[in-house]
Amino acid sequence: MQTIALVQEDLFPHAKNLGVNTQKYLTLILNHSKVTTQEKSFLRNGVQWLNEEALLLHKKMYVRLAEDERQSVLLSISKQKWGKQWIDKMLTFIMEASLSDQIYGVNPNSATAKWLGFEAGFPRPKEAYL
Repeated sequence: MQTIALVQEDLFPHAKNLGVNTQKYLTLILNHSKVTTQEKSFLRNGVQWLNEEALLLHKKMYVRLAEDERQSVLLSISKQKWGKQWIDKMLTFIMEASLSDQIYGVNPNSATAKWLGFEAGFPRPKEAYL
């Protein structure tokens, strides 16, 4: 999860500045019964493949790389089919977390909505789906 948290920050650093806990949201996804085993495996395997690419390019694990080295790893994997799909999934979950209702506990102040000038519809959820 340390690697995923850093990838999420590298892909959309503003989420952290807004107080959105994207890592917690991904944990909810990885533990949810409606998310397929195949999708969960892909997310986890992506971390392994990302680290393999980091080792290949820089001889260090992703979390030990400098910011510019991490960006070069992300750019490199984005040119591969699995990497493009994995980054797309990461960005999807980052956006879901950033725009989620407060009930999920990952966007406690609806900061992203306020930042975007967005007002959510009503009624709000009464219980979390995840």
